[in-house]
Amino acid sequence: MSDDLVIAGRKFRSRLIVGTGKYESFEVMRQALEASGADVVTVAVRRVNLTDKSKESLLDYIDRDRFTLLPNTAGCYTAQDAIRCARLGREAGLSDLIKLEVIGDERTLFPDNEGLLEATRILVKEGFVVLPYTNDDPVVCKKLEEAGAAAVMPLGAPIGSGLGIQNPNNLRIILETVSVPVIVDAGVGTASDATITMELGVAGVLMNTGIAGGEGCREYGQSDETCRRVRTFSLSGRTNSQKTLCRSQ
Repeated sequence: MSDDLVIAGRKFRSRLIVGTGKYESFEVMRQALEASGADVVTVAVRRVNLTDKSKESLLDYIDRDRFTLLPNTAGCYTAQDAIRCARLGREAGLSDLIKLEVIGDERTLFPDNEGLLEATRILVKEGFVVLPYTNDDPVVCKKLEEAGAAAVMPLGAPIGSGLGIQNPNNLRIILETVSVPVIVDAGVGTASDATITMELGVAGVLMNTGIAGGEGCREYGQSDETCRRVRTFSLSGRTNSQKTLCRSQ
């Protein structure tokens, strides 16, 4: 039975989204993307050379027939900056999908949720498929859904920290609160972190630093397989708990 990740009617076999930053070279990035098994890769619009086609660009190393691009507005600190960045990416032919980031704190890269809601409402009206990066706050996630977000992307821990899921209870509440896909966006540093995250029942995970910063990142093909297998088990639910131990059969 098919268990695709569905975002705004678009189906993706893999529940792993992979970032394109922090690799030692574009070629290493290309090898890691191919090994990951992911269908969607996220690209910072500000890192893409959109003007001089004669110069090297990270897009030269991404197979557009193989991967769906998910542009992001990394580095934007106001709603208006993020909106301009999203428009620029679409006009350059990247995608109408947008991973929306409005950063509120330069040190932690925590989101500015007020600006995020403003930008979400505007971009949705302009026809974008918006996937906002946000705190693990159920109230904010619900407001983003009501603003038209096609999915919500709460952080598991600060961006780049690799700390794993710090507040699983909030993620569980978010899952009970919204009906759009929940994709954990930050803090997933290892395959075991991805396992724990998927066991919560989320729709998918995004990994960048955990792959780009890890040893042997070219061979990181287990991440997608981990997500898909754990998804199967999470749908089955936990075995009924017992107050007393019982002998295995």
